[in-house]
Amino acid sequence: MRCPFCGHGETQVKDSRPADDNASIRRRRQCPACGSRFTTFERVQLRELIILKKNGNRTVFDREKLVRSIDISCRKRPVKPDQIELITNGIQRRLESSGEPEIPSKVVGELVMDALKSLDRVAYLRFASVYKDFQETDDFRKFIDNNLNLKD
Repeated sequence: MRCPFCGHGETQVKDSRPADDNASIRRRRQCPACGSRFTTFERVQLRELIILKKNGNRTVFDREKLVRSIDISCRKRPVKPDQIELITNGIQRRLESSGEPEIPSKVVGELVMDALKSLDRVAYLRFASVYKDFQETDDFRKFIDNNLNLKD
């Protein structure tokens, strides 16, 4: 594993343990060249997932892109990185176990929306505004009226 700080080609594993979801291994590593420490996660990949975009293009599933989009939706919200990791792992497991060779991007978006709706309503609305391509303030109002019970 290359050091993200100095680029040295080999690092040492100092500690390994299962992650909170038991679907990955958390490893603490140290670079012998610069002494920096960092964490990596190792996961089983059952098969390569292909995502079918709205425009018909096909692309390989990018887990980090999924994490980034969820993270952006959750910025400055009381959502912990571990919660984002659990959501991402759950979505990835559902996609891998679907048995489908190609998965429409709409399926991924709906899975993210379902997860965010129960986690944080502001993050849910932020994600929806991009995913549903809101153009006007009325789009927000209609979405809130149809999808969020604000009496809670």
